[in-house]
Amino acid sequence: MSNKFKQLGLSDQILEVLEEIGFETPTPIQEQAIPLLLGNNPTDFIGLAQTGTGKTAAFGLPLLDLVDATQPHTQALIMAPTRELGQQIAQQLVAFSKNNRDLRVEVVYGGSSISAQIRALKKGVQVVVATPGRLLDLIRRKAIHLDRVEYVILDEADEMLNMGFKEDIDAILEHAGDMPAIWLFSATMPSAIRKIVKKYMEAPLEVVVNTEEISNKDITHQYVVTKVANKLMALRRFLDIMPEMRGVLFCRTKRETEQIAKELGDIGYNVAALNGDMSQGQRDQVMKQFKRRSMQLLIATDVAARGIDVKDLTHVIHHTLPDQIEYYTHRSGRTGRAGNKGISLVFINPREKRKITELERRNKISFEQVQIPSHEQMLSSRINHWADLIINTKVHEQAHLILQELHGQFTHLTKEELLKRLISTQLDHLLLQDGSQEDLNEMLGGKRSEQGKRSGANRDSALDGGGSNRYFINIGTIDGVTRADLLHFISDVSGVDRKFIGNISLQKNCAYFDMDNTHDRGLGNKFRGMRIEGRKIRVNLDTDPKKPKRGKARPRPGLPESGNRKRKGKKGRKKRKG
Repeated sequence: MSNKFKQLGLSDQILEVLEEIGFETPTPIQEQAIPLLLGNNPTDFIGLAQTGTGKTAAFGLPLLDLVDATQPHTQALIMAPTRELGQQIAQQLVAFSKNNRDLRVEVVYGGSSISAQIRALKKGVQVVVATPGRLLDLIRRKAIHLDRVEYVILDEADEMLNMGFKEDIDAILEHAGDMPAIWLFSATMPSAIRKIVKKYMEAPLEVVVNTEEISNKDITHQYVVTKVANKLMALRRFLDIMPEMRGVLFCRTKRETEQIAKELGDIGYNVAALNGDMSQGQRDQVMKQFKRRSMQLLIATDVAARGIDVKDLTHVIHHTLPDQIEYYTHRSGRTGRAGNKGISLVFINPREKRKITELERRNKISFEQVQIPSHEQMLSSRINHWADLIINTKVHEQAHLILQELHGQFTHLTKEELLKRLISTQLDHLLLQDGSQEDLNEMLGGKRSEQGKRSGANRDSALDGGGSNRYFINIGTIDGVTRADLLHFISDVSGVDRKFIGNISLQKNCAYFDMDNTHDRGLGNKFRGMRIEGRKIRVNLDTDPKKPKRGKARPRPGLPESGNRKRKGKKGRKKRKG
């Protein structure tokens, strides 16, 4: 087997490991950087390449060959902007050096026990990977000494400066030994990086990879145009029609990540937030779930997502475009790696087309506008997914006994009639979840598409356009009902078509719902005389001063069936994601 790494000057010890783990063909940054670093030792070096191009191996492999494992003192220092990236760098270095048992690598970062890190450093560590803040803390405690450091590597240098580590980096380099070799790796070269180069580096060798081609050849760049208020609903439709999607959604603020994760999680989507306010344990748990593929979408800020390296991401989604053009490249570069195809999907409002044009010009890429899936596409996809779940569900051992207890309630229904009722129930559940049947696409410039106008008009005529009234009903979650159950109940008792009932807010002891004001005449009277376990059911306008009395928790009898108001109904079905 031909291994092109053999041509780069690496030791046999390293090459054996690379062959074992399947590294055969170096990436462009590896192919150019490794021979320069090995053949010009010591040298200052600048490597410009995007995220996901193999920079860790580009500096890690030559570094492991240059470090003297027989000497226990710290010889190499690698600084990274985030603990996640630091952990990944350390893991790769440990894997690359597995045939050199005398070489020790330690990673230190905030959010973890500093006492344990100090104990590890005292044992003798040749290579230290660190975040700037924690490293400076260790220096001040005299737990680490950099006077004999020969190599300082700044990984993702532009990101460290963006995160405000400029002063920390200056302080750390002042503590470093006499003229260590500095290797700087970055995706971009802003003026702040140039200042570091001028101050600390001498005649550095430089490698610049064709970043646009490497970052974007396997990525399809897309955008949709929708109102800001419709972004979450639009996202849900994409998640619904692409159940195999596995991606990262980027938000600007920590608050956005938490709010979106909560709203999606509350209705059954497998998502989680990742932001700087989370503890290290919480972050590790989220990343563990995401890497195990038990989560469809990770919702993160730019800072929190730095250093995350997850394979086979199908999508990167931009809830809001970043202020800095460079951040788009950082974000989108997390998909379309290692020969896999990926999609970078941007949500813009009707007046943001200029941002797409600027991204195309600056990054030499092309965007295609795509349509948000329609309401009908969403329903079809979810129903098919729900059907697959039913088909593949293992029959519970108690199902037969429960079926017998139903005393043949379904025997008068044909198989087709029963399936239609099941599908209807599921459709109502999905309609309540989606909250809108309209076309969510907008035209650039703030105008609605013709399809959107027609769809919106239909919806308005059904509920919004003619006006609606808000109603109170003294039935809540304590009665064991779901929103779909309540929708059926209100429609059956009132005789009003379900499409004229909207926005059901189900609470513990009561619920509120909207009804088209052309169909709600005498609504409260239609529920008069109805009882559940002796308790009168009351429906009145929300403006009515009557309020539900607070008292002991009620039993959960479920809703009475229409046509037989005194009969106890079936117990409320557990809400499940279709």
